[in-house]
Amino acid sequence: MMATAMFFAPFIVLYAIVFFLILAFLFVLLEIGVIRHAFLMIGLPPEAAFLALFASLVGSYVNIPLMKIASGPIHPQEIVDHFGVRYRLPMRYAGADTILAINVGGALVPVLISLYVLIYQPAAILPAAIGVAIVAFVVNRYARPVPGVGIATPMFIPPIVAALVAVGLTALFGADTHTDAVAYVSGVLGTLIGADLMNLGKLGDLGAPVASIGGAGTFDGVFLTGIVAVLLA
Repeated sequence: MMATAMFFAPFIVLYAIVFFLILAFLFVLLEIGVIRHAFLMIGLPPEAAFLALFASLVGSYVNIPLMKIASGPIHPQEIVDHFGVRYRLPMRYAGADTILAINVGGALVPVLISLYVLIYQPAAILPAAIGVAIVAFVVNRYARPVPGVGIATPMFIPPIVAALVAVGLTALFGADTHTDAVAYVSGVLGTLIGADLMNLGKLGDLGAPVASIGGAGTFDGVFLTGIVAVLLA
């Protein structure tokens, strides 16, 4: 019987400390109005934006199991380096199969925010859908299977591509399509689809104890997309 939830960091503690420092810096930015303006543009009050970012970071430790995938031998090393980031594998969940899970902070929270943004700004739905497809295509080209971890992508590619796509689509559809909303939704959903969902078929060959949608390898890209894409757009 599968557990109801699994708790482990998507990276080693050092990176968690770095992200908490980033969050503290973001709180300062909220107070001086930089991110306040950006998130007001997508319809999210600044205080709620901070809570959403905090929930994303804390939720990155929570993974909800979905199913088991037949896999080969589990990766022998507990620490894996890729794209300059060190990932600690959750070896205590290692078994005969790979557990496919969904990460709360890296998938559920940003998807819920994206849905809220689209409901609040329906004019952004069509350009955001096109943006998601473009970002997913680009991210998929850069996403790489990492033995023991899952699928990883360079963290700065999703937000930069999402911002550029949002600016282009706004010029195409008109100013009322909300560049910030298109940037956020395109970056978040495009990253999850392009990096994780489009590579589900490769997970069985990686020997990962747990392969989490929006987790290790993808979380940093999604987390940064929610901030950088909106500010760049």
